[in-house]
Amino acid sequence: MSAPKPVQTIHELMVQALAMEREAVDRYSELAEMMAVHNNHEVAELFRKMAGYEQLHVHHILQDMGWSADSAPLPPEGAWSTFEAPEAVPIDEMHYLMHPWHALQLARAAEQRAVQFFEGLARQATSDDIRRAAEEMRAEEVGHVSLIDAWLAKVPEPEANWAEDPDPPRYED
Repeated sequence: MSAPKPVQTIHELMVQALAMEREAVDRYSELAEMMAVHNNHEVAELFRKMAGYEQLHVHHILQDMGWSADSAPLPPEGAWSTFEAPEAVPIDEMHYLMHPWHALQLARAAEQRAVQFFEGLARQATSDDIRRAAEEMRAEEVGHVSLIDAWLAKVPEPEANWAEDPDPPRYED
């Protein structure tokens, strides 16, 4: 991941953070629904929990900045170096038979990308206030990685043949 563009103000930093958190809420919710459709309720519940954690971040940012949910500013184009926000779980990495271990691996990678994003912003900070705010957000994301690591310690890694489906879905036009 290339370094994010330096932000010049706390306002710019919070606009980017809000957009990232909102995208994470949307993606985790979308993944939860995908898993529920495939009757993978355990993984769906994990993604719902992650969406809930991200929604708390959205709420805190809105509250701290005095923004309403409807009037919060959008980040500028090119706020991050990828098509999606760093914290978004890539949809193409989903599989309808995935196990909780897989879901947690995807979530961990997304949270780790968020850690790296805020590390980059802190390194490039143009003021101590921006550096402290970016480091605080980085610390929150590190907390998410730790939470996911704790969950991972409780779930077994699936067997090599986890994706074999004796009765795969049939798609008809």
